[in-house]
Amino acid sequence: MRKYLAEFIGTFVLVFVGTGTVVIGKGDLLAIALAFGLSVTVMAFAVGGISGGHFNPGVTVAMMLNKRLDVKDGIFYIVAQALGSIVASAVLSIYIHALGLVKDGFGQTDFTKLSAIQAFGIETLATFIFVLVILMVTSTKYGNAAFAPVAIGITLSLMIMVLLNLTGASLNAARSLGPALFAGGSGLAHYWVYLIAPTLGAAIAAFVGRILGSEDK
Repeated sequence: MRKYLAEFIGTFVLVFVGTGTVVIGKGDLLAIALAFGLSVTVMAFAVGGISGGHFNPGVTVAMMLNKRLDVKDGIFYIVAQALGSIVASAVLSIYIHALGLVKDGFGQTDFTKLSAIQAFGIETLATFIFVLVILMVTSTKYGNAAFAPVAIGITLSLMIMVLLNLTGASLNAARSLGPALFAGGSGLAHYWVYLIAPTLGAAIAAFVGRILGSEDK
């Protein structure tokens, strides 16, 4: 139970701080990238020792594919991550409405200048890079447990800097879920991209990671 609670809390913090910076803090590109990246880093240090600090269904899928996590735990991880995102958006909605901010602005991910295929491609690519880094820096043989949370947070920040103005930089089906449900509209209609593309990118990363030796002992 502790593992699932850790995943819930970690994902809650990621969405609460990250999308809160977008909507309430009205941060610029750097602030938003750091908000998401540092949230992952801090929560990985805080509860990563309990659950592994996934906070992302794509990471969980990659860990299941590479036999680092059993299917039962993986399913409950993903449920906990989804709930963490939804609860974070619910809490933020209270303050978004209290401040009289745009009712459909929940920091949702969307693409307005790209086609669905282009958005799908870039989300798949960025998630592949992100999850591959996670697999390698947490590898028994090649990783570095002490610095893994820092490397992971930096990688997420870098990916957000590139993708924010393209797709909103999700790389995480859970991160996009809560905001999409509360915002509705195009963000919800396009959620399928943010559900499938990061999952595909993570699966490819699991395969490439094995080739590179991520699972070597």
